[in-house]
Amino acid sequence: MIPEAFIQELLARVDIVDVIERHVPLRKAGANFSACCPFHSEKSPSFTVSPSKQFYHCFGCGAHGSAIGFVMQYSGLGFVETVEELAGIAGLQVPKQIAAHREDIAKKAPLTEFMSQAAKFYREQLKASPRAINYLKHRGLSGEIAARFGLGYAPDAWQSLDRVFPDYKAAELTECGLVIDSEQGRRYDRFRDRIMFPILDQRGNVIGFGGRVLDAGEPKYLNSPETPLFEKGRELYGLPQARKAIHDVGSVIVVEGYMDVVGLAQAGVENVVASLGTATTGMHLQKLFRLTDRVVFCFDRDVAGDKAAWRAMETSLDQLADNKSVEILQMEGDQDPDEYIREHGKEAFLKYARNATRLSEFMVRALERQTQPSSAEGRAQLIHAAKPLLQRVTAPVLRVQLTKAIAAIAKLSQEEVEAACSLKPLHLGRRPPPRSAQRPAARSIEHRLLENILHRPERVARLPLELITGDSREEEALRAIAEAVDHGILPVQLSSGSTPIGLLLEHFRGTEHEQTLSQFASMLLTEDDNEEALEEEFTDALERLRHGGLTLAISALSAKERSGGLSAEERRQLATLLAQKTAFAAKGRQDV
Repeated sequence: MIPEAFIQELLARVDIVDVIERHVPLRKAGANFSACCPFHSEKSPSFTVSPSKQFYHCFGCGAHGSAIGFVMQYSGLGFVETVEELAGIAGLQVPKQIAAHREDIAKKAPLTEFMSQAAKFYREQLKASPRAINYLKHRGLSGEIAARFGLGYAPDAWQSLDRVFPDYKAAELTECGLVIDSEQGRRYDRFRDRIMFPILDQRGNVIGFGGRVLDAGEPKYLNSPETPLFEKGRELYGLPQARKAIHDVGSVIVVEGYMDVVGLAQAGVENVVASLGTATTGMHLQKLFRLTDRVVFCFDRDVAGDKAAWRAMETSLDQLADNKSVEILQMEGDQDPDEYIREHGKEAFLKYARNATRLSEFMVRALERQTQPSSAEGRAQLIHAAKPLLQRVTAPVLRVQLTKAIAAIAKLSQEEVEAACSLKPLHLGRRPPPRSAQRPAARSIEHRLLENILHRPERVARLPLELITGDSREEEALRAIAEAVDHGILPVQLSSGSTPIGLLLEHFRGTEHEQTLSQFASMLLTEDDNEEALEEEFTDALERLRHGGLTLAISALSAKERSGGLSAEERRQLATLLAQKTAFAAKGRQDV
């Protein structure tokens, strides 16, 4: 785990405007900067960056965060890789945890070089092989697409890589999966007589290969084995090439084969990636959901495709949020996506993709087919089959909708299904509303206090926490901020003197308070920082909070006096509270 103090120092040293301008051209817009959002397609700028708050927010799609959040979302990097990259920009000495990560990268560097040399060799061999070129032309691929994806050809020879690596016996060749050592002690190339598809990481390094036979043969696709560079459950083929299109289109299509990715890109559908000969994993979905809110799985309509669709649905259940969607597209007939788009064209395929089945519909229909709930026994089987799936759903509103749909089929109430499936009831009324920068017409005292403290976190020290005892999202967030500051986990002010909204968001990333703080922070981007007015509003909110506390305490003691009487101590306490309330009312009249 990276120390909180290092994250604080990093965000104090980097300027979010400089970080974002490396990727997106910004224009000055008053106190802030604006641009067309890099995370969805738009014609007029709705993407706002605040240098004073070190925070960005898109009023169109809701993307938001700190400098760390932007790099993660834009580049698709993990948290550690992002911190490492920003630390390099800021000239900071990375802590031991990241230093260990760097050491790991340094150890992999020689393997990366081996893979790069092999990829170059395969590209050269493609140019020299009329048979391989004719195969790609027959599949409708141009030289431009082949170059964009770095396609190559592995010659039909046992040891062709000995032309690239003088030391063909080097251990690194086995370690990165380019060669195989037989039990008889003979070494030979893993890939022979295959079209080669280089697999790239987020930094553009070759980490593995997929090889496809040109003629009949098994396996049709051969993948690199798991190596220090390559972990199938983490990587997706074509993601570096598809990233911009995913941002522009606002969705990603996940297919089964390398040729599907390249063939669809040739036809102009570029927001496409492929899993690497393995089932979709949670890590795959996490990567994709950092780039888009809509993921469409595209599978062949056969037994294997049906199983893959079901596994993708199951994996998606515990990765979803209510603002994310997963859809299942199952190709009709025996054509794969590459074949379909070559025969029917881009528009026909896109129409097909737009009509993909929503995950909720796919799940309910599949459960109906499996259990045939036309009888009492079938309906009981339906609930039994649905139970482990509903328990995995992390998106609260979606879970309620699925529960209601299954309850209707089972002829039960929602509450009965929740009880049968051991589901904890959700109190949706208390959850944050959809992300919006629109200020509610009427703001509670706690709402006003949270807004004000996001402007100036040092004011959290003045909060009477004994009066903030409710369970609204604002009160929970206020208590969490106060606790973090009180324990020294969060500073109330950065060395630059700016309000650390970005730092607050990073501290609460992945917690129940992240969405609340993000929503409130986005409101602040449209407001001026009038310090005098802010202090006046904060003081007024505190007074009203204390007055509310007095009123509640007086009401409780008065009720007890009517029902059974008060002790001497309680009568003195009531008198004191009444005097305080009178003084408060007198002060209010003087202020008026």
